[in-house]
This record gives sequence, C-alpha cells and structure tokens, in this order.
Amino acid sequence: MSTITAAITAVGGYVPDYVLTNEILETMMDTSDEWITTRTGIKERRILKDSDKGTSYLAIKAAEDLLKKSNTDPKDIDMVIMATATPDMPVAATGVYVATQIGAVNAFSFDLVAACSSFLFGMSTAAKYIESGKYKKVLLLGADKMSSIIDYEDRTTCIIFGDGGGAVLFEPNTEGYGVQDEYLRTDGIGRPHLKIDAGGSLLPASAETVANKQHYVFQDGKTVFKFAVSNMADVCERVLNRNDIKGDDVQWLVPHQANKRIIDAAAKRMNLPKEKVMMNIHKYGNTTSATLPLCLYDYESQLKKGDKLVFAAFGGGFTWGAVYLTWAYDPK
Repeated sequence: MSTITAAITAVGGYVPDYVLTNEILETMMDTSDEWITTRTGIKERRILKDSDKGTSYLAIKAAEDLLKKSNTDPKDIDMVIMATATPDMPVAATGVYVATQIGAVNAFSFDLVAACSSFLFGMSTAAKYIESGKYKKVLLLGADKMSSIIDYEDRTTCIIFGDGGGAVLFEPNTEGYGVQDEYLRTDGIGRPHLKIDAGGSLLPASAETVANKQHYVFQDGKTVFKFAVSNMADVCERVLNRNDIKGDDVQWLVPHQANKRIIDAAAKRMNLPKEKVMMNIHKYGNTTSATLPLCLYDYESQLKKGDKLVFAAFGGGFTWGAVYLTWAYDPK
C-alpha cells in the first residue's frame, strides 16, 4: 500500500481594490515613504474599505477563485480550515460561515488562531487529516482584515498591515509529493509583546477599553523583530539539516511577509539568493494569515512539479515554525 502524503493541488487568492500607499500615509501622520520602505520593505497595502464586510468576505473570494480555477465542486470538499487572527465575530466560527457561503455543504469547518503562524499551523493540521486516509479534499483558508484592528494614529503598526485572503486545496498524493516535514514552535514569553489587550475574557469590552484604544494591535517592535529574525531563520535551518538538504536543493523559500529584513535574514541563513525567495510584501504589507497563500497565488505560474519549498512564519504569542513541502503540479 502506497504511503499517503498531503499535496497542494490548487491555489486561490484575493486582495481588495483600495490601495493604501506610503504617500497616502504621509498625509495622515508623521512618516515618509523612505522611512517605511527602509524599515519594512513595504510600499503599499490593500484595505477592505467596506464597513459591512469582514474577514469572511476575503476568505470567500479567495475560495471562489480557487474553486473556479481548479474546477472543483465545493460539495466534494470534506473540511474547511479557517486560519485567521481577525474572525468576523466571537463564538460563531468564521470558517463555518465561509464553508456554507461557498457551497461546501458536506464539509465540517473550524477556525485556527495562531497569529501570523495560523496558516503555517493550518498546513500541518490539513496534512494530518489527509494522511489519515479518511479525508480527500481539505480546503485551507488564510484571511485577515487587519485594518479592523489597527490604530491609524499609531505609525509603528499602521504602516505594516494590510487586508487579504488566500486559499489552498490539499489532496492525497501517492507519488511522494506534498508535505515532507515540519518544525513548529510556541513560547508564551511573547504574550506581552504582540497582542490586543481588550475584547477577550481577561478584559471584556467596555466604554473604558474603547476610549483607551485597547482593541487595537499593540506591538513591541524591537522585541518582536529580535525574536523573529533569530527564530524564523533557526527553524528554516533545522528543517534543511534534518532532511539532509542544502540551500542549493531548495527552489523556493515561502516566508511570512512581516518585514523584508526578517525575510532577508532567513534567506541568508539558508544560503538562498533573492531569486529563490517569494516576496510580495512591497505591494500587500503584512496580511497576517494570508501572507503564505498569497505568495503561492502570486508565484504559482513559476512553480514546477517536484520543486522543494520551505515555508516559514513567526507570529504573536510567540508562535513560529517551518514546513518543508514538494510541489505536486506544473504550471496550469
């Protein structure tokens, strides 16, 4: 009996139409295009301006793009995993609503929340369900409406984040393609450094928390940057070493798009030239759970069957890790 691996067989994506450029931010606060670009690598980001649309809208659009491109019947999907840090609302899972809206009526769904590592952890989860042999089509979505939790008077955070959604379909593979290995880590020491103080059970919403702007993202940039640079590079190197592969063997690094300097550090540790690094941070910013699938969405036409890909992410909590995957299909 052939070993079952979990391979990505289709990709979809969506970003909103509105483009928030560095030049527009210059009119809103004390900042400059040069200051933002030098520190982050970001030139613009997409924003979902519609106040009546949330993260589910981004996920639905990305899923519909995947279903159309791959000619997949949503009724054949067994499971929908919704990776997000900005669910539509508490309690009622966003993924459940998304699954219904796209017609995945035979799937069960749940949300997976691990900050910027949500999609990476979702890859591991989807792979395990496929490898069990019981599930044939698992739709993994990564989407965030980060603009809903950003204070646009805080120049340290508002320059970083954007909105977007991405989708990948996992299916069984018996040729050896798909997820090969993973190394996932967490450390609660990071909780004070990247968080939203209010809105949870620890500090429920009140007039005071709203007035104090405690429902917006807080980030201790220097501490997060320090941890992200070292840890994201470390897990990439570890995955290479324990699979006895070198940078020359890897076709693509697929890094979380948080900061260009962090991405460059991970690539340097792997001895990868910039031509092997997926990068779209300049046009989308950090879309949190959507960064990894949006990289695949943008680079899909350049991927070839058998390509070795290393995915890496770092997020609040702290959460981080790397996944090693071989690509399962040629450009469509």
